[in-house]
Amino acid sequence: MSASPRPGTITWQDLTVANAEVVRDFYAAVVGWTPEPLSMGAYADFVMKADHEAVAGVCHARGPNADLPPQWLIYITVEDLDHSLAECERLGGSMIAPPRSMGGGRFCVIRDPAGAVAGLYQPPDAA
Repeated sequence: MSASPRPGTITWQDLTVANAEVVRDFYAAVVGWTPEPLSMGAYADFVMKADHEAVAGVCHARGPNADLPPQWLIYITVEDLDHSLAECERLGGSMIAPPRSMGGGRFCVIRDPAGAVAGLYQPPDAA
């Protein structure tokens, strides 16, 4: 994530899959990304880098990520995560993963009324 993401911008993207090592190696070979392990305690997810810059994540579908769909998931920065989640649900969307901490900020995963999935991210400076 960038140091000061602007509300309304796509800040990050992750892919959560059953076998992150295979998919990590696939993207390393196909697009030239360099993986860097990110400790998740008992296992590692991967920060994928292009020219030494973090551009995406490849994650295991384990623990709190077990129910996330195997698709590229964008994270959109919001000013107030609780307000955005309430508006999502009020307007016919739903929550897939409840709010939790990430990088000093908070995020959750939602499904919009059309079925598309996205993450909402509130940076630490907005908390």
